[in-house]
Amino acid sequence: MTETYGARDWSSQPPLIHPDYKSTLLRGPTKKPLPLKQSLSEVTGPVHGAECVTGHDADLTRNGRRNGEPLGERIVVGGRVLGDDGRPVPNALIEIWQSNAAGRYVHGADQHDAPLDPNFFGGGRCVTDADGRYAFRTIKPGAYPWPNHHNGWRPAHIHFSLFGPSFATRLVTQIYFPGDPLLALDPIFLGVPADCRDLLVAKFSIDRTEPAFALGYDFDFVLRGRHATPMES
Repeated sequence: MTETYGARDWSSQPPLIHPDYKSTLLRGPTKKPLPLKQSLSEVTGPVHGAECVTGHDADLTRNGRRNGEPLGERIVVGGRVLGDDGRPVPNALIEIWQSNAAGRYVHGADQHDAPLDPNFFGGGRCVTDADGRYAFRTIKPGAYPWPNHHNGWRPAHIHFSLFGPSFATRLVTQIYFPGDPLLALDPIFLGVPADCRDLLVAKFSIDRTEPAFALGYDFDFVLRGRHATPMES
């Protein structure tokens, strides 16, 4: 039997056009989206399995090494991926990308004059286990300037892409860290409804912290439903 999914709760999501986030003025649709009846193409595939992940893909402290350790504060980010009914989602492919500890991406379009780290690639992936659990080892990303507005700075964040059991559960988002003073100034974060912003902030976890190695953070993803993780606008 093919599973279907309930309508998205758009009240928990950022608007498609948010004037303070200026690039949405150019890419956001100006007309209200039309709901389409779910067909086989929306409730099935793509299917990604463990064969997509190899070696140290989920360990960003190792997968970009050339001749030493990456610089910065080592962290572990992990949790669960859940469906709209609260059940865990196994075999979901998760991909992440982020800046290094100095706030710079390994990408030609990033011309920020912060240093690149030759031992940090900034990307990784994993597949959730039978209980929907995932974990990444990485370096805490740094803040960086962006030209959205005068003296604009993005708070530390990690981009996440999740391929759940179907196209209807696709999620692209970013997570933040507790206590960051830049959150109160960030148009992307502030574009999310106020009562849902905490859904994008990871929680410090001493249980996930690895002794003498890295601090731990918990973050659960909910793919659809009333408590769905807000998407990137």
